[in-house]
Amino acid sequence: MSIGPELSGARWMARKAELEAWVTTLWQGAKRRLAMRWMPLATATAILAAFVFFAGLHAVPALVGAAVLFLAAALWPLDTSVLIEALSGTGMPSRVDRRPDLDRKSWRAVVDAIPTAALALDAAGTVVHHNRLVTELFPKIRNGQPVSQVSRNPDLISAVDRALASEERIDVELTERVPVERRVSATVSRLGKSAAVSSPQLLITFRDLTEQDKLAQMRADFIANASHELRTPLASLRAFVETLQGPAREDAAARERFLRLMASQAERMTRLIDDLLSLSRVEMRVHLPPRGIVELNETAAYVCQWLEPVAEGSKTTLTLIRDPAPARIRGDREEIVQVLQNLVQNAIKYGREDGHVEVKVGRDAPRGSSGAKVWVSVTDDGSGIAPVHLPRLTERFYRVNVVSSREKGGTGLGLAIVKHILNRHRAELKIDSKLGVGSTFTASFDELGAAS
Repeated sequence: MSIGPELSGARWMARKAELEAWVTTLWQGAKRRLAMRWMPLATATAILAAFVFFAGLHAVPALVGAAVLFLAAALWPLDTSVLIEALSGTGMPSRVDRRPDLDRKSWRAVVDAIPTAALALDAAGTVVHHNRLVTELFPKIRNGQPVSQVSRNPDLISAVDRALASEERIDVELTERVPVERRVSATVSRLGKSAAVSSPQLLITFRDLTEQDKLAQMRADFIANASHELRTPLASLRAFVETLQGPAREDAAARERFLRLMASQAERMTRLIDDLLSLSRVEMRVHLPPRGIVELNETAAYVCQWLEPVAEGSKTTLTLIRDPAPARIRGDREEIVQVLQNLVQNAIKYGREDGHVEVKVGRDAPRGSSGAKVWVSVTDDGSGIAPVHLPRLTERFYRVNVVSSREKGGTGLGLAIVKHILNRHRAELKIDSKLGVGSTFTASFDELGAAS
C-alpha cells in the first residue's frame, strides 16, 4: 500500500518547514539583538584592537575573543529573565519561577472580569477557562471540555473552526432550547498564537438576547393595545360628530343622546390616558424604595370612605374589618391608596349586583427568618375568575371579558399598576378565586417594627 510513504513524505515536509521557520526566526532574532547592541560591540572591538596594536596582545586570542563576543551578543536574550525562566525548568530556583502562574492568573482574571458570559479555548477547541456568567447559559460547562460538548450548535462549532484557521472575528446567533429556550448572540475572537498547549487561543463572549426580545415584544404589544384602546372611542366620537353635523342637526332628542355618548367616550379616553400616565410614573420609580410610613388601617378606612358613594350607586355593601393593632409599613401613602382604590373599584365593578365587598386588614406571625407580615385583602362575592386567567391578570390590557370590561369602564391597566406599585414596596399580590363564589385580592407587606 502507498499510504505509509505518503505519510512519511508529508511528515518530512512538515519537519522541513518547521526547521526553516526556526532558522528564520533565529536569524531575525540574532540580527535584532546585534542591532540593539552595536554600540557596546563596537566599543569592545576597539578595546581589543588597542590591546593588539599597543599592548602586544596576540592577534589569534583577540580574534577568538571578538568572535565569542559577537556570538554571545547575537544569542543572549535581550530579556535575561527568559533564559532564567528556561533554566528554572531544571530545578534552579529563580525569582521568575512564578511568572507563568502570574501570567495565567492575569488572563484568567480578564476573562472573569468580562461583564458578559465568556470562555477561552485553546488551539484544540477545548475550554481552558470560563467566567461565572457562562454557567447561567450552560450549567454543565467544565474546563477541559471540547466546545462541541458545551454547545452542539453547528454554527458556533463552525465559527470556532474558522476563527482558529484565520484572524477574523465572527458573530453568530444561537438558539438554545435546553434548559429553556433562549436566543443568544456569540462573538468568537482570536487572541493570538502560542506554542503552549493550554494557552488561550480564542475568546467567545455570549450575550443573552431573550430578555431584550421579550421587552421589545412587550413594547410592541403595549403600543398596539394602547393605540387600539384610544382608536375605538376616537372613532365613536368622529361618528357622533358627523351625525350631529348631518342628519341629527335639527333633532333635539338625537342630539341629546349623542352628546351623552360622546361624553361617555371622552371620559373613557381620559381614564385610559390617566392610567397610562400613572403606569409610566410607577415604572419610572419602581427602583426607588419608599421612605414614608403608612398605617394600613387608616389608609383602608380612607379608601372605603371615599368609595362609599360608588358602592351605593352599584347597590353594593362595603365593609371594613380593621386589625386590632397598628399595621405599619414602609411605603408611599399615595401609592398604597391607589392600590386599594383599584382593588376596591374592581370588586365593586365586577362583583354581583346587590353584592358585598369586604376590605380586611390583618397580620401573619413571623416564619423562620422572615419577619411579620401585615396585609390588606379585598373580597367580593361575584362570579369569580377561571384559573386559566389568574396568571395573566396583572398583564397590561389583559381582560377576562373584553366586552364586559369596556362596558364597565375598565382600561385593562388597573392590576398592572397595582403589581408595579407592590414591586416597588417589595410586597406580594395573592389572588384567590372560585367560579360562582367570588375573588380575594391580598396585598402582603413586611411589617415595620415599633422602633422604626
